[in-house]
Amino acid sequence: MNQEQNYMNNRQEKILASVVEEYTETAIPVGSKVLVEKYGFDLSPATMRTDMGKLEKDGYLYQPHISAGRIPTDKGYRYFVEKIMADQDLSLGDQKKMQTEILKLRAQKNRLTRTTAKLLSTLSGSLAITGSKKEEFFDFGMHELLENPEFKDADEFCKIVEALDYIDENVEAILKKVKTGETKIFIGKENPIKEISNCSMIVSPYENKSGEKGLLAIIGPKRMPYAKNKSIMDYMKKILSSSAMITLVA
Repeated sequence: MNQEQNYMNNRQEKILASVVEEYTETAIPVGSKVLVEKYGFDLSPATMRTDMGKLEKDGYLYQPHISAGRIPTDKGYRYFVEKIMADQDLSLGDQKKMQTEILKLRAQKNRLTRTTAKLLSTLSGSLAITGSKKEEFFDFGMHELLENPEFKDADEFCKIVEALDYIDENVEAILKKVKTGETKIFIGKENPIKEISNCSMIVSPYENKSGEKGLLAIIGPKRMPYAKNKSIMDYMKKILSSSAMITLVA
């Protein structure tokens, strides 16, 4: 974090977090009136607008149209992820669903990578990519990704499809930026796949009990639920990396 970012006070952090939450849920630029009425701020709309203006001036929020509310910038999301967002445990229901599906696959001796992608996509509502050095990479959830309003534009659609056509060639670039065992969040222009800089990506390399190295990735809009998606990735990596199955939750 640079020095400028340390000047955000607690109220402004709460405002940024509320804008992120509201925009994640609605995909509609967030106005001061919505924040005051919905998020419990004891502020006048005028004071709220002043604080939001300061966040915009400092590069954390962006106003897409003069008459519209504001949305987080890449810098705003980065501050939220690093300074505000709390770690989130995967729900017991989702844990059980993941473990049950993996157990079924192992019993059927099916290849894990394809269904792992489907599971990650289903739980995250985003595009998921899985694979290893010895196998091809699978993706699942393109339809879910393109249902987001950010990707209705034909140019954005084409960029994403083209990038995925060459995903095998992009894996090396991704792995160079992430350590084995790490779960890393790339936001917007930080994305190692430059063609999809309008997306965010959560990446997690792992190594299974046989020593084979693999990669898990979730690709979604920049307004994705970062804490939830990171918890899904971490738990899937835990399952795939463990020498024995984790005890199935009740």
